Amino acid sequence: MEQRTIMDDRRNPLPDLIPVRMLNEFTYCPRLCWIEWIEGEFLDSADTLEGNYHHRRVDRQSGSIPDADKSAQMAEDDDNPLEQARAVMLSAPQAGLIAKMDLIEAQAGLVVPVEVKRGAIPNIPSGAYEPEKVQLCAQAIILRENGYRCDYGELYYASSRRRVRIDFDEALVNRTFELADAMRAMALEGVKPPPLDNSPKCPRCSLVPFCLPDETLLLMAGEESAEEDRVRRLLPARDDAIPCIVQKQGAVIGKQGDCLTVKYKGELQQTARLMEISQLCVFGNVQITTQAQQQCLSKGVPIVYFSTGGWFYGYTSDLGHKNILLRQEQFRMADDPQFCLKIARGLVNAKILNCRTLLRRNHPETPTKSLQALKNFADQSEEAQSIESLLGIEGMAAKIFFSHFDALIKPTIKEQQSTEQKGLSFNFKNRNRRPPTDPINALLSYAYALFAKDWHVTLAAVGLDPFLGFYHQPRYGRPALALDMMEPFRPLIPDSVVLWAVNNRVIALDDFIQRPGTVALTEEGRKKFIRAYEKRMDDLVTHPVFNYRISYRRVLEVQARLLSRTLTGEIDSLPPFMTR
Repeated sequence: MEQRTIMDDRRNPLPDLIPVRMLNEFTYCPRLCWIEWIEGEFLDSADTLEGNYHHRRVDRQSGSIPDADKSAQMAEDDDNPLEQARAVMLSAPQAGLIAKMDLIEAQAGLVVPVEVKRGAIPNIPSGAYEPEKVQLCAQAIILRENGYRCDYGELYYASSRRRVRIDFDEALVNRTFELADAMRAMALEGVKPPPLDNSPKCPRCSLVPFCLPDETLLLMAGEESAEEDRVRRLLPARDDAIPCIVQKQGAVIGKQGDCLTVKYKGELQQTARLMEISQLCVFGNVQITTQAQQQCLSKGVPIVYFSTGGWFYGYTSDLGHKNILLRQEQFRMADDPQFCLKIARGLVNAKILNCRTLLRRNHPETPTKSLQALKNFADQSEEAQSIESLLGIEGMAAKIFFSHFDALIKPTIKEQQSTEQKGLSFNFKNRNRRPPTDPINALLSYAYALFAKDWHVTLAAVGLDPFLGFYHQPRYGRPALALDMMEPFRPLIPDSVVLWAVNNRVIALDDFIQRPGTVALTEEGRKKFIRAYEKRMDDLVTHPVFNYRISYRRVLEVQARLLSRTLTGEIDSLPPFMTR
């Protein structure tokens, strides 16, 4: 499939100067450079954090070196001291380069750029790989354009505690200019470079969760042409960071160092490290200090707001994702009725088949006719000629699914009676909402609110606009794309969590409060259900396309990124997520 051009030099002019650090990335992997430079994606790994540690000294500006004219005069003086300057920002307008140099040493009219690297000296004849040599040579080109004499540079390897000298011969200088020109051409062409194929570079790359190299290549080639277990699971099965949820009414969230604190009536209730938090969720009358908000924003942790009962209000985030090119494609493709219908067909088809699987696995008496009807509706969804037809097909399939939902609840559970709320039971008659009138519907509505929040945050994190969908049409205040992406997962996550929590007695009838015309969870009930929901999100599942095991929370991110690949034309269609 031909990938669409998502930028051009008229609408998206290149900056006059390209960063030398990005030239290093381009030399290593053009796709890595694109993701970091064009799309603005970055994620720390153990390697990058270790590199930051070794850079801590040279990242602080200090020292100075003589200007170019004085440096040339000093070349005639045999007795002059070594001068050093750290974290020096210089540019070369003619060469079109800019760099922040770790260390520059000047003595006797000669300047030497020194680049700090975290690892050990590689066991190769030159003592350095090409990306590092090109990066250092580009710094020399900048220094020369600024009038300095620069014949060689040095790479300091922190693990080896030694320097390697790199001479700037004509071949290396020409290669550096060649790569800089190729990098500009890549950006002007506007086509994202393909992933590296089965490369040993990928496993240690921090941007693997953004790149998805093996997954993208598999889908580009066509799933049917792939060999079993060809896809390596390069991304962690689970996220290190998890949501932090605060719903104690009257609690105050503050900041202490790199930690968030939760206090109630002045007493410390809990402490959480920001590096371990993916999002901060506050329910109802929970206060958060300005300092805590600023710290969350600086660390990229969104703050998500709910009503006391779980209605998703919205969220506060930092300046947002930089990839405006992706959002341009999203808006352009949302105006294409055929593309919208194609995406919607896949989402509805996957939802109906997942509902069918849930009934087939859990119904005490296999409802053969209903299973066949769901299969027929799934087939019809693949041939639907309009969004309106799909809405009708989905509605009829949902009616069949929820007509059997009561049978999925254990009879012994349905026989229970509330000791505090007269007349409450776990019997389920039909789906109702706004407001829910029975415990099961209250749980379903609460689960859908939590799940919509997770999809909203995930889509925003990968650079998409959660409010512009392809199946659900835009409506003021409705996160249409989040609702789109929820569809195939409703039976797999929210519906399954409700059934598990009820059938395993995690939630009891006394965890609900009954008011005229509505039923809602108590504060303690919400705590129990949130724990059940988060447990489900952390469960490992085998991806039906890639055959590796990852958490449902990670699945959401993968599917969101595959949607972005579909929008840019890198892959032909969004692969459905269906359990086997």
